[in-house]
Amino acid sequence: MATKKKAAKKAAKKPAAKKAVKKAVKKAAKKPAKKAAKKKSARKPNAAFMKALTPSTALAAVVGSKPLARTEAVKKIWVYIKANKLQDKVNRRMINADANLKVVFGGKGQVSMFDMAKHLSKHLK
Repeated sequence: MATKKKAAKKAAKKPAAKKAVKKAVKKAAKKPAKKAAKKKSARKPNAAFMKALTPSTALAAVVGSKPLARTEAVKKIWVYIKANKLQDKVNRRMINADANLKVVFGGKGQVSMFDMAKHLSKHLK
């Protein structure tokens, strides 16, 4: 009687093992070959960012009086901040305003770098 149970267990194990092997073979066959990398097209900048805007007189003291794009104005502000070491020593996200930037930042002595764009937009037309 014990031999019949052992034989039944072995018979039950064999098909399961065969099924596992078949599944592995099917999965390997289903995997497609790696596709050739698609060429990414150059990203076009948004026209609103590239439009030349005239800075106010307060902002012109920092970035110059020529019309320039919003992105260029932000770059020039950062050049001014770095050159005059206006970034806070402890919290680098904060910008300490000097006399020229205080007017641009609405009279605030310290502004977050994330709020800088909000204040800057008021001075570009």
